[in-house]
Amino acid sequence: MRQMNLIFFLGVIAVLSSCQPNPGCTKLPILGNRDIQGQDTIYPTIPDFAFMDQDSQVITNATFQDRNYVVDFFFISCPTICPKVKKQMLRVYQHFEQRPELAFLSHTIDVRHDTIPRLKAYADGLGVDGNRWHFVTGMEDSIYGIAGSYFSVAQKDPDSPGGFDHSGRLILVDRHRHVRSFCDGTDPESVDQFILDIECLLNE
Repeated sequence: MRQMNLIFFLGVIAVLSSCQPNPGCTKLPILGNRDIQGQDTIYPTIPDFAFMDQDSQVITNATFQDRNYVVDFFFISCPTICPKVKKQMLRVYQHFEQRPELAFLSHTIDVRHDTIPRLKAYADGLGVDGNRWHFVTGMEDSIYGIAGSYFSVAQKDPDSPGGFDHSGRLILVDRHRHVRSFCDGTDPESVDQFILDIECLLNE
């Protein structure tokens, strides 16, 4: 009986410990230039957007209401960094698979070739939940224009492999549309720290 009570007690402690914030967490900063207006500090936010995802659903800021999300920019036929970045993005997704308050948003920058059916096949190939990870397309100007708000790069460049210049960043956005962290999606160690940042944000 005493042994059973001890096992039960240790189980309760383990559950409670798993629910506690990471003791090494510090509050993540809000990135970007802020504006001081009298007594108020105005932080930069992600502007309104509307894109179409792999399930032909319109994805807007409201899709991520009350949720944090991770962002990247890619294209399916990318011959350089995209496979590495998507592998790390998938690792982040799997790490937080039981945390529905975290979503994922991937913008194709090759809107001509990455049609909705191709995005659907790509998402299905990764085996991810379409309600949590949205692969979106839209007007070129809208996608390229919003990249800067995420501190990322997305543009046509005939001199770059595949015809596009884009960063390999993964970007973390909070439920108030603020960018809170980013990492080099080609570097597993950078992504390791990014995962810790996400855990800190989810426990704020």
